[in-house]
Amino acid sequence: MPYLVTGTNEYGCANHGRGSPTLALRLARKLLRDGYMDVRVCTPRGRVLQSDELDELKPQDKPQEETYMAKGEQRGNREAKKPKKEKTKLIAAAPSRKEAAWQPDFGPAKKK
Repeated sequence: MPYLVTGTNEYGCANHGRGSPTLALRLARKLLRDGYMDVRVCTPRGRVLQSDELDELKPQDKPQEETYMAKGEQRGNREAKKPKKEKTKLIAAAPSRKEAAWQPDFGPAKKK
């Protein structure tokens, strides 16, 4: 990772590596918003930028040929799956709509 972003809060120090200056700048600003102190960015050439010098990482007005995205933000190129067909749910407690079939009558039960 060419860019190293560091910051310190009351619990300790955080060190994060990023592959591009825009991602490093975004992370440094997030650390500042979260209350980190002494936020620094180390460039691939070894220059250490303090929190007030972070604007130097902004990309110039030239368009970038390659867009850098964090791994969690990348999308795949697979097609979306078709939605499954909805099945009608049968309730087991519901009475059936079939007519009752004829059942033989055995007469009154015998008593002992």
